Amino acid sequence: MAKEGEVVCVTGGSGCIGSWLVRLLLDRGYTVHATVQDLKDESETKHLEALEGAETRLRLFQIDLLDYGSIVSAVNGCAGVFHVASPLVHQVSDPQKQLLDPAIKGTINVLTAAKEAGVSRVVVTSSLMAITTSSNLPDDIVEAEDCWTDIEDCKKKGFWYPVSKTLAEKAAWDFSKEKGLDVVVVNPGMVLGPVIPPRLNASMLMFCNLFQGSALFVQCGF
Repeated sequence: MAKEGEVVCVTGGSGCIGSWLVRLLLDRGYTVHATVQDLKDESETKHLEALEGAETRLRLFQIDLLDYGSIVSAVNGCAGVFHVASPLVHQVSDPQKQLLDPAIKGTINVLTAAKEAGVSRVVVTSSLMAITTSSNLPDDIVEAEDCWTDIEDCKKKGFWYPVSKTLAEKAAWDFSKEKGLDVVVVNPGMVLGPVIPPRLNASMLMFCNLFQGSALFVQCGF
């Protein structure tokens, strides 16, 4: 159970993983700062505000991952941060603007704000795609740190989402080593199960397409 008054921030709180984190943290007695992209969009906020405990222990913040000041407001006063927010764009016309900058610079902004606020630990949600996508992994891998996605191969194939997740995770580890911030990274693959938000996540959409007879599978680069 949370210590009395302990506050935790969840970036990307309106998404599938983020919503479950908010729910579980509220269930455990935490006060939660959850971030969304647009406070006026009920598809981002309504399901969070309906959670048990939200009325008294949930505060929503509108942030832009490239706006450091907006992140500081959400992180201040928090003992821990779950950094889940990261763009997932299916039709990529400008990889740098749509995916790379928000993922990489956004991660650094969140970690910097956490460090300045005296946060004790940041849990970063990376992806399985930061580990194995489009890579011919050697047979003699010993350390997990060797299992990085082949960034240049992904770029050639136009698989920009794995590139964004790989570079963002590497940036998080570099920041942790340089600044002494306690960082933990998780690398989920398929995200399945009951959905709290009103919109299905990418993993569930893929299965829905298959169940409906579509032969089109989501490629690793989206």
